[in-house]
Amino acid sequence: MSFFYDQMEFACSHIVCNWTSGTMVTGLSSSLPGATSDPTTCPPLPRPRSVCDHDYDNRISVIPKAARALVPPPVPPRHFDSPAPKQPHATSDPPPVPPRGMEGSGESPIKANVNVLLINVGQLVDISKASGIQSNQKPVYCERCRAVMSAVSNSQNRQNTNGVWCCEFCGTENHLSGPGMLSRHPHLLLQRPCPGRDVLYVNEELDADYENLEDMLVVFCVDVSGSMSVTSEIAPGNAMRSPTYVSRLQGVQDALHKALSSLLQKSPHRRVALVTFNDEVTVYGDGTAVPVTVKDWALLDYDHLRERGETHSTPHCIAESLPSLTKRVKELREHGATALGPAALVSVAMASQYPGSKVIICTDGCANIGLGQLEQEQSHSPAPSPYFYSQLANYATEKGVIVSVMTFEGEDCRLAEVGRLADLTGGRVNIVNIGTVATEIQSALADNIMATGVMATLLAPDGVYFPFEDDEAHKLLREIGNVTEGFEITFQFAVKPDQVESFQRRDRIPFQLQLDFRTRDLQKVTRVITQQRRVTTSSWVWAGSLNMGVLGVHCAQLCARLTMEGRVLEAQNQLRAQQDLLKDISKQRPSPREESVYGNWINTMSMICEDLTTDNKDLSDEAAKVVYQMKRAKSVASTKRTAEASKS
Repeated sequence: MSFFYDQMEFACSHIVCNWTSGTMVTGLSSSLPGATSDPTTCPPLPRPRSVCDHDYDNRISVIPKAARALVPPPVPPRHFDSPAPKQPHATSDPPPVPPRGMEGSGESPIKANVNVLLINVGQLVDISKASGIQSNQKPVYCERCRAVMSAVSNSQNRQNTNGVWCCEFCGTENHLSGPGMLSRHPHLLLQRPCPGRDVLYVNEELDADYENLEDMLVVFCVDVSGSMSVTSEIAPGNAMRSPTYVSRLQGVQDALHKALSSLLQKSPHRRVALVTFNDEVTVYGDGTAVPVTVKDWALLDYDHLRERGETHSTPHCIAESLPSLTKRVKELREHGATALGPAALVSVAMASQYPGSKVIICTDGCANIGLGQLEQEQSHSPAPSPYFYSQLANYATEKGVIVSVMTFEGEDCRLAEVGRLADLTGGRVNIVNIGTVATEIQSALADNIMATGVMATLLAPDGVYFPFEDDEAHKLLREIGNVTEGFEITFQFAVKPDQVESFQRRDRIPFQLQLDFRTRDLQKVTRVITQQRRVTTSSWVWAGSLNMGVLGVHCAQLCARLTMEGRVLEAQNQLRAQQDLLKDISKQRPSPREESVYGNWINTMSMICEDLTTDNKDLSDEAAKVVYQMKRAKSVASTKRTAEASKS
């Protein structure tokens, strides 16, 4: 069963109030808000009861398949002497429950938190499909928590005659009749109704002149160090001929020729540039001018490298520069060390001139010279500096540049560090070989930025918190940066232990998502979606009513994030809890395709975490590739929609 409202998808139809931290990870309860070490110090508060509700006791029901009865049950009489007495109703509808008499079968404690929300950001930032909800007014913000007044504000706390809006998230009284508020929002003076539950606010002022969406840059940043001369057999020999071997550089050259031809056919007005690196960085640009070489001390000067890239001109589109670029690619030769960091910085700086641009890095070795070196080529060389790649990724994100990283299999390129460039900018991380590098480059070219500078803010009522986040507040900010088609994020939330009783008395809980972003044509947009969810007072949650897709994507993204942060034990606890829960769901509502995809994700992440805890070592390139891909996992339904859209 899917619970889908305006691109906000919940794992459970109701909010489970008394899921506690102790069921999540052992040893974390003392650090959670409102938790107490002695259960007797916080006795439950009395609450009015009815015959239809009872406290949620954190159990999940799995219904076994019952054997067919030999004798049918008796049929109830058709008429009654007197009508049955009416029973009082619960304040909110309970979630789906198993049939009567089966409650004790398959009972097990919920170790996983089912309070999970999935948001398809890739769809929400596509404003071409949201013209009907665009508002010419400005959003009205709460003075304290910055929630936006919406239609839910009317239903939860209707404005009184004195023009006061009591915020449904923090309880602050906002005076709507003040001179400052009326000057910013004159529609309040006209007593117009509040905006709806999904509203698009577009700022008509642009940051710069209108940008042609085709006027973007693709930079191919290619490793031409000595190790790129390693060959692989692509065709076995026989009695008539010898085996055919191709070097890594030859494989990349062939892939680039195919990519250039594809760009000429699909996007003839797009700009394309070439940058290569070994023990120096060579900037060919669009291939029509004399190449620029950066070497020696300049490889260690961040500002100099950045300026070189930002001032480099790429005047010609691929329709004009194809012959020159093709010649430059054909003439590439391999030798020397690996100045990956400086080349990546120059490439990102070049791409920063055109928001929505891409940098595609292809390398087979560990950076060992210049900025961002991860191994020391000589004893007197500077110490490794992995922080450089996070710094460069932030710069790329700020400028709206996607960076994709490809490394060759069988090599240790320290992908866990270099992959930050792709992870933070919305690009791809993958390990290729001579046979797959062309396909992967084409896939990276197909990833178009839908929006840049994306910031997501999720608000819940005071008393709700977000596990695994740094802040214990009821408001969560997540900087996303660049968003491509189909991108999804998940949030996990829970009620603080000392607030459970008060929340169980409520009928509904409001949630609000605020997405701030810039479109490709540089429009500033704020999209606000506000929804209400019912609170459960039932003691059972039927496994078949939970959304496997939301839980599967959340498990992959969360555990990958925890693993990359070094919190492997916490990731393992989450994996075990989610694995048990997904098994229970599949028993009640089988979905072979989803079970296969999400089950494989969990098994793969479990093996990676097991290796890290057993051997106490760093992530290998292969493991880092998987973890980065899991951090950007998408639901089966979203993948299907993206595939169908690409065909149409």
